[in-house]
Amino acid sequence: MIEKDYIMRLIREFMAALQRLLEKKEVEDRRQEIEKLYTQYFGEAALWRNASVPEILANLKNSHPADYLYRLDMLANLFYTEAGTVSKPQADDLLEKAYALFDYIDAYGRTYDLDRRKRMTAIKNKLDNP
Repeated sequence: MIEKDYIMRLIREFMAALQRLLEKKEVEDRRQEIEKLYTQYFGEAALWRNASVPEILANLKNSHPADYLYRLDMLANLFYTEAGTVSKPQADDLLEKAYALFDYIDAYGRTYDLDRRKRMTAIKNKLDNP
């Protein structure tokens, strides 16, 4: 129970930080906040950006077996948010990773999340209609 409370608190803190990031007007300010979120919750940002989806899945599953789906969701949201601050082709790469992680969570998670489905639709539209 304590572990689940910790995970829920971690998610709430992360989502609040992500929301504060979205309120920043300057793209450079957003990029700096994104770097801080990577560091705080996942470690070195470049490792995650450069990793393939199977590598991301394996890494999080091995390092956080009890809560890896929650962490996948956090990372997917971070990829999705970061994609709005960079140009193509990096934005497309981040969107593809975000979509793949959301899809994995949809397939293996136990909860249906309408917001996640909306994000997946938005990603698909961005990738299909450049």
